Amino acid sequence: MSRVLLRLVLVGALPAVLVAVWWVASAGSTQVYWPPLETILRAFPEVWTGQRLRADVLPSVLRLMGGYALAAVVGVGLGTVIGSYPWVRAVCEPVLEFLRAVPPPVLVPVIMLFAGIGDTMKVTVIATGCVWPVLLNTVEGVRAVDSVLTETARSYGVTGAARLRHVVLRAASPQIFAGLRQALSIGIILMVISELFAPSNGLGFAIVQFQRGFALPDMWTGILLLGLLGFVLSVVFQLVERRVLGWYHGLRASARRSP
Repeated sequence: MSRVLLRLVLVGALPAVLVAVWWVASAGSTQVYWPPLETILRAFPEVWTGQRLRADVLPSVLRLMGGYALAAVVGVGLGTVIGSYPWVRAVCEPVLEFLRAVPPPVLVPVIMLFAGIGDTMKVTVIATGCVWPVLLNTVEGVRAVDSVLTETARSYGVTGAARLRHVVLRAASPQIFAGLRQALSIGIILMVISELFAPSNGLGFAIVQFQRGFALPDMWTGILLLGLLGFVLSVVFQLVERRVLGWYHGLRASARRSP
């Protein structure tokens, strides 16, 4: 128990130190672009009211979740197929390497031509960027499944969907979740970028509007809110990962305790 408390203290110490440094460094600042942290925090509840949260933050989160979910389904599905069959991997690998090298923001104008300027475009941009870490990690996870495990399952008559669910995906799930974690941070970045093109609402749109209107303390509150959103989503992801991969973390803990 003491180790858990110590870890919580250490985890919370760095953010507290950074906030304290920011507070001291910006105290008394008269620069337009560098307002005091006290001014930013005082403006925060005035800017991000319930109405603005519903108008800007909620649509951003819904687009992020839509694009992220689409990338997860496509990435895991295609990654499982590509990782399971060497000939499929040999055919697809050059194309995947080419597409992966194209930065998703560059594709925004192209996506706008086909998907318009609405939510469909923003969700597609997020999904286009998030799919690659999920897809590639799934391929590697499926490829790394122990052949002895698969042969044992086959000998016991575990085939088809049961083999895919209980053997292949379960063995590859730690690496799949590693890809999902990477995709989450990419999705937050692309959420903001997608809202800079033909925007109408959203967190990125609000931050740019504050900047263009020289409401710089309000702009900084948007940046803080974006960081808090990323932190909350990361915590939620860790809770889900701990629950789904409880068996995996248990095995690792047992391996560390064994002599």
